[in-house]
Amino acid sequence: MTDTTKIFELARAVLDTEADAIRNLKTRIDARFATACELLLECKGRIVVMGMGKSGHIANKTAATLASTGTPAFFVHPGEASHGDMGMITAEDVIVVFSNSGETEELVRLLPLFKRLGVGIVSLTGRPTSTLANAATIHLDVSVKKEACPLGLAPTASTTAAIAMGDALAVSLLETRGFTANDFALSHPGGQLGRNLLLHVDDIMHQGDKVPRTSINATLYEALHEITQKSLGMTTIVDDNNKVMGMFTDGDLRRILGGGQVNVKDIKISTVMIKNCKTVKRTALAAEVLQMMQQHKINSLPVVDEENNLVGALNMHNLFNAGVV
Repeated sequence: MTDTTKIFELARAVLDTEADAIRNLKTRIDARFATACELLLECKGRIVVMGMGKSGHIANKTAATLASTGTPAFFVHPGEASHGDMGMITAEDVIVVFSNSGETEELVRLLPLFKRLGVGIVSLTGRPTSTLANAATIHLDVSVKKEACPLGLAPTASTTAAIAMGDALAVSLLETRGFTANDFALSHPGGQLGRNLLLHVDDIMHQGDKVPRTSINATLYEALHEITQKSLGMTTIVDDNNKVMGMFTDGDLRRILGGGQVNVKDIKISTVMIKNCKTVKRTALAAEVLQMMQQHKINSLPVVDEENNLVGALNMHNLFNAGVV
């Protein structure tokens, strides 16, 4: 039978060790860290991030984090760099290397080439006296007191510390560059955040002949015909200058019919329409419109320009199909 108490103790010990490893990094956020950030900020080319093994995974993740937060960066495998990929690196780049030992052969072998190019080097190692630490323009100490592995062999706390320091660099650069949520969305157009910050009403609304439009002088019967033809469950009501005067939905029709017998051919739409209805600008963010529709429990909206002229129509299905909901 599995001893769950022992499992819990081991798991908690791992988390405690790794938490301590990260906590100890706070004392190393000093002038050297600031200089490393300055070097990366002043880079006229790209940040080239390298590492082998587990450090390679960390380097790859750090490169991705930098790139998505406003610092152009990419990962180069040290082994591949010796077989042609050094051609990806220019004199205007800055190299960031991850190595717990600071003696990774594939990285040490590249140092003369880095020197010949004259590139800046930021090294993150667990040994401040190592070859990579000494060769770097700036070295950041990511050493840990012990690994979380009880054998002291598997990289655990050391990898956690390294990845945390990489995140600290990326976020510090993000803030210093004035990187915004909109900038982040431009780097993530396929994600939910990208849709929320980049998708506007104009991108998904019905336009032209697809917009249900009824004259304010029309009858309820004519309005119902427009609702049926355009299949949006509503029609906008406009004056002779195409300005929105109101709207009418199939829900409004049910309420009217529920009040008794009605001759739809005699009733003017102006007497039963929703006056002063809510509208939305075509430049509004789709995510903001979704919040408004949910708050007011409405399924459709006329889209207007700055002069309140009708330019489109939007309903909840448009938002759903666009992935905003």
